[in-house]
Amino acid sequence: MSEHDANARYIREATAEPDSIARARSRADEIGAAPISALVGAQYAVLAAAVNARTIVEIGTGAGVSGLWLLRGAPHAVLTSIDNEPEHLAAARQAFADARIPTTRARFITGRAADVLPRMNEGSYDIVLVDADPDNVIEYVEHGLRLVRTGGIVLVPRILVGGKVADPVQRDAVTAAYRSLIQETQQSQAVLASISSSGEGLLQLISVTEAD
Repeated sequence: MSEHDANARYIREATAEPDSIARARSRADEIGAAPISALVGAQYAVLAAAVNARTIVEIGTGAGVSGLWLLRGAPHAVLTSIDNEPEHLAAARQAFADARIPTTRARFITGRAADVLPRMNEGSYDIVLVDADPDNVIEYVEHGLRLVRTGGIVLVPRILVGGKVADPVQRDAVTAAYRSLIQETQQSQAVLASISSSGEGLLQLISVTEAD
């Protein structure tokens, strides 16, 4: 085993997940909602705490795993979560109830993000999480950068596409879109961009100028 593999395994095993999130993860696995790893979830919580998040938008509800991690780091935030899968939204509502998250702290919207996001107020959110519909990831990130305040964060998990982004042989449309997103945000003057390789990978974008 390489040093990199040993470190990755150690960190994975050392990362603790609260029972309420572990239960949500089991439910997500049952319905095929593909939850993010605890490694990435813990990063969500730290970042939400770091910006003292009060308003969060989540594109892609899953079964509530991501939302619970975000609210773990931002105990006073209100989360708006968008998904077009009623089963996923129902699982998330149950997960939040099990975790005793007050209903006033979570708003679940059933619908396509492409239809919902244009109606949301720009510059009004501390964090926007983009974890849905990879075919439209660039469009959703553009919306995210419009919605976050200056100093707010846009998060894009699964940015490494299971290792495909680093493999030059992989040229499918989704992988190309993620590569383009990485390249454009690294070169942009409007954001500070960082990529974490832990877990599935996480692109972190901090808005430093107002979106046009």
